[in-house]
Amino acid sequence: MTSRENAVVVRLVAKPTSELVAWFEETWVGYAEDLARAGFTPEEVEQNIARNTAALFVDGLPNDEQRVFDVLHDDVVVGSLWLAERREASAGEWYVYDIVVDEAFRGRGYGRATMSAAEEYVRAQGGTRLGLNVFGFNTVARGLYESMGYVAMAIAMRKDLA
Repeated sequence: MTSRENAVVVRLVAKPTSELVAWFEETWVGYAEDLARAGFTPEEVEQNIARNTAALFVDGLPNDEQRVFDVLHDDVVVGSLWLAERREASAGEWYVYDIVVDEAFRGRGYGRATMSAAEEYVRAQGGTRLGLNVFGFNTVARGLYESMGYVAMAIAMRKDLA
């Protein structure tokens, strides 16, 4: 799947199975850091990751609903994308679990091009809806998604009183 967005062209290529275990380990580390930054306790972080791992993986590998891609520009990996079909939700619903543009390539339109490629991929699979969650502190990503027509469905808020 290819996407052209503001002259940036990216291609989604399935991440080799041999790289998935190490990639997911690194992804969970980053996710745990983001959860902690968002104010989750260490116990909440651990429970969240355990719950997601149990729901999304079989024998350490993603279940058959998951799609993990390297994002390439001119045959150079500029990031990664993790999508999943949400079969338990309504028909045609897909979800972005993770999108990462490698730090050296940020601010050049690769995030937008990757999201456009994700949308193209989902449409090609018969999908009709693409959802995602974004941490409140990630204002750059929130701005990107809003500029692409994504709307907030709910906003979770809390205040530590300790």
